Amino acid sequence: MKILTVHHATSYRYARPVKFGEHRLMLRPRDSHDLRLVDAELRVYPPANLRWVHDVFGNSVALAQFEYPAAELSIVSMLKLQRFALARPVFPISAEAELYPFIYSASDRTDLGRLLERHHPDTTGRVEAWAQSFITERPMPTLVLLQSMNSAIRQQIEYRERYEEGTQPPNETLEKRSGTCRDFALLLIEAARSLGFAARFVSGYLYDPALDGGTSSMQGAGATHAWADIYLPGAGWVEYDPTNGLIAGENLIRIAVTRDPAQAIPVSGSFAGTTADFQGMDVSVSVTAEIV
Repeated sequence: MKILTVHHATSYRYARPVKFGEHRLMLRPRDSHDLRLVDAELRVYPPANLRWVHDVFGNSVALAQFEYPAAELSIVSMLKLQRFALARPVFPISAEAELYPFIYSASDRTDLGRLLERHHPDTTGRVEAWAQSFITERPMPTLVLLQSMNSAIRQQIEYRERYEEGTQPPNETLEKRSGTCRDFALLLIEAARSLGFAARFVSGYLYDPALDGGTSSMQGAGATHAWADIYLPGAGWVEYDPTNGLIAGENLIRIAVTRDPAQAIPVSGSFAGTTADFQGMDVSVSVTAEIV
């Protein structure tokens, strides 16, 4: 049995003790048939009162309220878990959805709601045109279409770290031909939505076998990772990681699923002070495996 251990540490430094507002922490996964949480530990300094809630998407969220000011804020999460992946070839989908285009049932469309809608302007039609370029015949196999789009992002766009806050608009990612895993995921989501698929954003971690002495060419390890979920009737939500061209891989460790990337920030909060008080932050993430 393989146990994955995730260690995620975030620290903020200030020039003087500052008072902290409420912080929102999305660092703990929910148990499911494909992910079993063995152990979890969350350490916060200065000490905080933690209140756990489920957000509108069902994600596990800790709300931290601090009593005392400090010149440093440290948040350390440790997870031990098992991940169960789908075997390839995977997930037989419903007969009516095997070929694209198809239409979701009225019930599915009601429940999927805004996950079917595009959220980012595409005034020039660049994203839609890019998505349409993968439709080589009508009808065509749905899984082939989605796999082609997922693989193309890895092949056509350079993975490059960005230090600006937020996620890059999809049309900008296509124009620059570069981006981060969050940018890649959002591009795939918006492209899939333009073709009528329901899609959502997934935030979590990536296990790279190379870190434990194996061989791999994966990108995005050593930090938080992001990918897309696309809903297929009969199969449900299927994971697509355009950064690495993965589909439903056991290397993907899901923490949160949301409608938009802005809703899946692992650590967010505020402090009372000036911009000059903030001196910087450090984030470290490691994912290792052990056989027990």
